[in-house]
Amino acid sequence: MHVLLVAVGSHGDVHPFVAMGLALKERGHRVTLITNPHFADLAARAGLDFLPLGTEQMFVEATENPLLWSPLRGFQIVVEMSSRMMEPLYELILDRYVPGETVVAAPVTAFGARVAQEAKGVPLVTVHLQPAVFRSALEPPVLPYYPLIRRLPVWGRRVMFRLLDATVVDRLFGPRINGFRATLGLPKVSRFMNWWHSPTAVLGLFPAWFAPPQADWPPHVTLAGFPLFDESAHREIDPEVQQFLDAGSLPVVFTAGSAMKHGAEFFQAAVEATALLGRRAILLARFPEQIPQALPANVRHFTYVPFGRLLPQAAALVHHGGIGTTAQALAAGLPQLVMPMAHDQPDNAARLERLGVGRSLAPSKFRGPAVARELHALLDDPAIPERAQRLAARLNASQAIDQACQVLELALTPQKPSRSGSADLSTTKDDPPDRIQL
Repeated sequence: MHVLLVAVGSHGDVHPFVAMGLALKERGHRVTLITNPHFADLAARAGLDFLPLGTEQMFVEATENPLLWSPLRGFQIVVEMSSRMMEPLYELILDRYVPGETVVAAPVTAFGARVAQEAKGVPLVTVHLQPAVFRSALEPPVLPYYPLIRRLPVWGRRVMFRLLDATVVDRLFGPRINGFRATLGLPKVSRFMNWWHSPTAVLGLFPAWFAPPQADWPPHVTLAGFPLFDESAHREIDPEVQQFLDAGSLPVVFTAGSAMKHGAEFFQAAVEATALLGRRAILLARFPEQIPQALPANVRHFTYVPFGRLLPQAAALVHHGGIGTTAQALAAGLPQLVMPMAHDQPDNAARLERLGVGRSLAPSKFRGPAVARELHALLDDPAIPERAQRLAARLNASQAIDQACQVLELALTPQKPSRSGSADLSTTKDDPPDRIQL
C-alpha cells in the first residue's frame, strides 16, 4: 500500500502525520508526506519520502499575517490559503494514484484530496486533529464564529447552521471549489462543512473522553487517540536547557505556538506573572523578536524543545490552545492555562476546563497580574494536578497510532458505515483493543 499523507498547517498539524508515516513504514507500507517545503527537513530526519505543496514563501506569509490569529478573519484566511493549494494537490495525488494500491489521508482543508476522491475514486481518509471540526447541533464546538449558538435549543442550532451555510460558509467555499469542480464535470455542492468529510472513513486523532462522539457526527468516525509525536525521538534536549531545568524548581513553560510571530504581549505577561509568583519560567518561541530583552535570571528563552522531553520536568504549561500542545500537556499530566485566539483554540480550552485540568484567559485579559492569579489557582489546588495525572495515565500514543494505521489499511477495502465506528478506540494500557468498523 502507498499512503499519501497530506498535512496542512504548522508543526502541530504536521507532527501527527509524521507519526502515522513512521508507523506505516514499520508495517511495510510505502509512505509519502505531502506538505509545505518548510517541513522538508523534518521529513528527511524522519526518513519519509517528501513532496512539496506550495512554497516556503507561502508559509512565511501565513506566519507574518497577524489576521491569521483573528477570531473571525483567521478562518477565512485558512480557507483562502487552502483553496490556492487545491488544484496543485489534486494534480500531485493523481500523478501518484494507482488504483488498489494508493490511499490518501488528509485534513478537511486539503480540498484537492476530497475533489480527487469524487472525480477519480481515490480512497480518502479524512483526518481530524481536533474535535472542533465536527459541527454538531447536539454539542456545538466553542468557536469564535458560533458565539451564541450554544445558547439556542437543538432545533434552533440546526436552523442557525443552515442560515450560516447559506449566507457565509457556502459563499466563502463555493466559488473556488465549485469553479474547479466544474472544470472536472462535477456538479456544484453546498453545505461544505458536511461535504468535507470523506464518505470512506473519518479518523479523529483524539480520545472520546476529550470529545465524546455525538449522534449527528458522521456515522463512520473512528477516534484513535492522541499520537503525541513531537520529534523527541529525533532531537535530543539541548544541554543548556537541561542545565537550567536542573538548577532549581520546576519551571512554568510558556508557548504561543510554533507559527506565532506576534506574541510579544503574551511573553511580556509571562515574565511579569512569574516575577509576581516568584517562579522560574521557560519561554518557547521560534521567532526571538517576540521575547522581552534582558530576561531575569529565573526566566530563559529557547527556540524549540521537544515537549516529550521538557514537559515532564515542568510545573504547568501556558499556551495558545493548539491541539498538539494541549495533548502533550495532557500526556505530561500538567495543569494548563490557555490564551485562545482563533480556530479550534477556544474549543480546546473549554474542554480542558470541563475536564478540570485547565483554565483560560481571553487575549484582552492576558496580562501579568491576571496570569499570575490563574497560575496560582491552578498550582495551589492539589486536585487539579491529580486529575491531570489520572488523565495522563489513560493516554496510549502507540496504540492510538496503531489504530490510525488500521483505519488507513482498511480504507482500500471499505465496509458499510456503522455507528459503532464512533466508539473511542483509544484505550488504557489494561483495555483490550476495539475492533475497527468503517
